[in-house]
Amino acid sequence: MTAAPADPAGPTSPDPTMEAIGHAVIQGRAGDVASARQELLTLWSTIGVVGDPLHRCSLAHYLADLYEDPAQALAWDIRALDAADALTEQRVQEHDAAVHIAGFYPSLHLNLADNYRRLGSFEAATEHIDAARTHAPSLPESPYGDLLRGAIQEVAEAIAGRDRTRRDV
Repeated sequence: MTAAPADPAGPTSPDPTMEAIGHAVIQGRAGDVASARQELLTLWSTIGVVGDPLHRCSLAHYLADLYEDPAQALAWDIRALDAADALTEQRVQEHDAAVHIAGFYPSLHLNLADNYRRLGSFEAATEHIDAARTHAPSLPESPYGDLLRGAIQEVAEAIAGRDRTRRDV
């Protein structure tokens, strides 16, 4: 899953770190997962655990998607949520005026719910899918919003069925 979609006009101001994250995401989606993961891990070591919350949130969110193992993905998804909680609307708006921090939370909680579900921790999965549902009204009325709303429903059903099978994303 991705965070809120960017404005087609692009970021408000150039941000080399966000550009590097975007490059790695494109690389991973093109099939070069190992290189994308290494680029993001190298960038993480530069950003650090107290760096810019927008950078940490974005990087951790995308890095989690590059791990097949739900425990490894979970660790990065937790980092992404922690960074989102430290992120301000002002910082998000400085990066891209069309993006709002509230739009990050449905996807962040969805990913946590899915990882916990795959690990068999259904109580924790339920807490996060409920949080994703609570935040879902912040999603745009768009194909992206529809995709996330559908995924929230799909993961909720898998949690209810105690299904630990990996979803096709």
